[in-house]
Amino acid sequence: MGLLQDKFAKYDLPQQFMAKGVYPYFRTINSHQDTEVMMDGKKVLMFGSNAYMGLTYDKRIIDASIAATEKYGTGCAGSRFLNGTLDIHVELEKELAEFVGKDEALCFSTGFTVNEGIIPAVVGRGDYIICDDRDHASIVDGRRLAFATQLKYKHNDMEALEKELQKCEPDAVKLIVVDGVFSMEGDLANLPEIVRLKKKYNASIYVDEAHGLGVFGKQGRGVCDYFGVTEDIDLIMGTFSKSLASIGGFIAGDKEVINWLRHNARSYIFQASSTPAATAAAREALHIIKSEPERIQRLWDITNYALKRFRDAGFEIGETESPIIPLYVRDTEKTFVVTKLAFDEGIFINPVIPPACAPQDTLVRVALMATHTKEQVDYAVDKLTKCFKALEIIK
Repeated sequence: MGLLQDKFAKYDLPQQFMAKGVYPYFRTINSHQDTEVMMDGKKVLMFGSNAYMGLTYDKRIIDASIAATEKYGTGCAGSRFLNGTLDIHVELEKELAEFVGKDEALCFSTGFTVNEGIIPAVVGRGDYIICDDRDHASIVDGRRLAFATQLKYKHNDMEALEKELQKCEPDAVKLIVVDGVFSMEGDLANLPEIVRLKKKYNASIYVDEAHGLGVFGKQGRGVCDYFGVTEDIDLIMGTFSKSLASIGGFIAGDKEVINWLRHNARSYIFQASSTPAATAAAREALHIIKSEPERIQRLWDITNYALKRFRDAGFEIGETESPIIPLYVRDTEKTFVVTKLAFDEGIFINPVIPPACAPQDTLVRVALMATHTKEQVDYAVDKLTKCFKALEIIK
């Protein structure tokens, strides 16, 4: 066995939990995704999906995707920079820019590669990038690729953010990059205070709206709209893989900045463009979200109901203000075990362990969709209470 194989042979954490029968990842679904899915030959309640609007099996979106495939084919076989720009890419970009309140937008093939490509294109040597220490992995990877000076501040700690800003050269570019909704904990970035600090220190702000679009703000325009700070946000990023029921992502901002990124963001100009099917699906989902505000209201009705049920049952759920509900376990092995126990009871939830969280903050993540019912939430709370009590996580 060579050195490379020796290196990875030592990585035995998955094998440990596989041997115990509680390994919780790469579980196979063999049906469409909705509030119920088929797994291992049985129906399971899906509380692990990011499809907050419940649109992944909407016939209108499926039909739009099929029609685009029939018109344009299955792929573009090239980057947007060359032969991969379709008229529907351009139309979607215009609609997204208007939706989030910016001049222009660019669409990418995945949300991950938006952050991975935009951040190092925006800041370089002599600049600063300042991140919340719970920012998403795609932001972390984008930050690592940048030649700018890297600074981090404690999660949502505005005093800590200000101390980092004070370290920066006054005339240098200072980019604060933050999730609008934090994907594991479900809490919101303190955008009003971040905007105040931006103005005080002449900084710029980049907000990842992956989990905010379709959920917060007027017509689901995101956390920036929810806080009324859109004009003060320099760059707004979003993804299609959550509320927009597809795959892909976008960045939106001022015309001059977007034009620079169009010609310099490496994950845009060197990556094959989004498929016609994915593009059309995201566009149709956007139309539905804008035209059906009752869908967002249903999501918030079920979210508020679930938050109260989990709190009343004695779960520790932190500071969440969103359809993302963390149920803290604070033990890696118990996190895996309770995930398995929940599945045995017919509930799909996601375990969260390092590096997605700190070792002392392990949790299982419950995510809600507009299509969930109170009866489904009641069943989940009752069964999860049973599982958590069996492991003495709650009393």
